[in-house]
Amino acid sequence: MQENKTIAVNRKARHDYFVLEALEAGIELVGTEVKSIRNGAVNLKDSWIDVNHGELYLLGAHISPYEKGNIFNRDPLRPRRLLVHKKEVVRLEQQLKTQGLTLIPLQLYFKGPRVKVEVGLCKGKKLYDKRADAASRDAKRDMERAMKEH
Repeated sequence: MQENKTIAVNRKARHDYFVLEALEAGIELVGTEVKSIRNGAVNLKDSWIDVNHGELYLLGAHISPYEKGNIFNRDPLRPRRLLVHKKEVVRLEQQLKTQGLTLIPLQLYFKGPRVKVEVGLCKGKKLYDKRADAASRDAKRDMERAMKEH
């Protein structure tokens, strides 16, 4: 069994979206990007995934340039291709078009020596959904406190 070591989590994704389905995808990186990721210099906050010519691309993810990378460093915000089976891409693209859903990266992690992205098929939350989530979270916290006191 391979160890999954989490690199970055997109906390804002679960706050702003309902995650209907999650799947694992590989990511096409350059050597200095992998070294930078090992240092934890990644930000997924405002990133999303787009389908372009039958391929998935991670857009808006910021991987900081590696300090010792000099001429080999790439643009920190460049689009990065995700490695997914063609059938999955076709299925996801169909759902995006018909149901008005979005693909959001949920987390970036190491699976053995490889970097993987957890992709979430998401539906946007309305403001009242966010309020309801906050209220249920507060109620749950209050119940746990009451149980702890008794």
